[in-house]
Amino acid sequence: MANITVLEEIIKEIGSELYQKWYNAVPEDQKTEETSKAMADNANETAIFVIQAFMYKFNEAADQLKDS
Repeated sequence: MANITVLEEIIKEIGSELYQKWYNAVPEDQKTEETSKAMADNANETAIFVIQAFMYKFNEAADQLKDS
């Protein structure tokens, strides 16, 4: 089993939670394997994007505070 970092595990969990939120919002008659897979892929990509953007902005703010 490959080592998973804490950050990777957080991203995985957030992606799963985001997918579940989106999946629950879809009407039952529109739930298909294809839409489910698309939502899962999108949720994982979105989780990565949001966490990376947050980390970038957080580190940027920390650097500004450190410099002042």
